[in-house]
Amino acid sequence: MPKPNPKAIARAAASYLQAHPDELLRALRSVMALRVGIPLAALRYIARELLTGKKAPRDLVIEAVPPGLRISATVRFMGSDLRAKVSVFLESVEVSAEKILLGTRIADLELEALGGDSAIAGLLKSGALDLSKPGNLLAFLPNRPAFIVDAKDDRIVVDVMMMDKLAAREGLRRALAVVTPVLKVASIRTKDDHLDVQLRASLENIGSAVAAARS
Repeated sequence: MPKPNPKAIARAAASYLQAHPDELLRALRSVMALRVGIPLAALRYIARELLTGKKAPRDLVIEAVPPGLRISATVRFMGSDLRAKVSVFLESVEVSAEKILLGTRIADLELEALGGDSAIAGLLKSGALDLSKPGNLLAFLPNRPAFIVDAKDDRIVVDVMMMDKLAAREGLRRALAVVTPVLKVASIRTKDDHLDVQLRASLENIGSAVAAARS
């Protein structure tokens, strides 16, 4: 996976703000409300920059279906090209220095085989796969990624910190150790083509945050 280009990101951000000056006012209101608003345009840009290569999803579409996200992409699976569409709703968030657990509900999963008579195409045509419970399908995958810690029915729990790119980043763990005692993530949901991260402040554990910063 290629590394992000800071200069390219800065140019893209400046261009976006120039075209959307209202974002600055929205960002100010968000700060006052202890909220971080991420434009979905930023997620689309990051996806285009990072998801490259022969095995990467193609024709990726990310759109808001408040309070969740609707994601569409063409993927290669079991020797067949599939057009996948899914709605993702974040129902629980648990963040600490050791883990970032996201409890998601998956809905409206659609898989369409794009040509060919592969095994997966036959299963989709026969209706043998129960797409209403994607967690059960994921649970039985022989090479299920380690960051998927639980999968059942329409629920999937992901530990972001177990992803290869983040697991070895000690700096991120140290930063979370300082921030998480006093700032908690209350919710993450979409609104007005933004992904809004609502924070909740608590000064009860400020001593832990100070100790972590000193260490």
